[in-house]
Amino acid sequence: MNNKDTGFFGENMAANYLLDQGFEIISRNWRYKHLEIDIIASKNGLLHIVEVKTRSSIEYGYPEDFIDHKKMQFLKNAAAFFQFENPKWKYLQFDVVSIFLNTSKNWELLFIEDVYF
Repeated sequence: MNNKDTGFFGENMAANYLLDQGFEIISRNWRYKHLEIDIIASKNGLLHIVEVKTRSSIEYGYPEDFIDHKKMQFLKNAAAFFQFENPKWKYLQFDVVSIFLNTSKNWELLFIEDVYF
């Protein structure tokens, strides 16, 4: 798989996982100018801003290791614009779905809730 296919596969796996956990998917790949949120979901009245990281190799680190302060700032800015456009959402949290593809049929998913830095 190329990077685009890997990312698409990971986002689909993440969305399916969230649905299985009782989340409602509000939007996927939501954009505002140059900002993007992979998945916007809700559960129990709380808005979840979900960043999905998928890697097929851990040679340079696990997928979640690739979220830095700059990426977090982009997510916070995007979330602020989403809330401005959708004022009913008062409370939110940032989550990460990390997916490591060992092979095309063997993968590991890690859901990290309430990240913020």
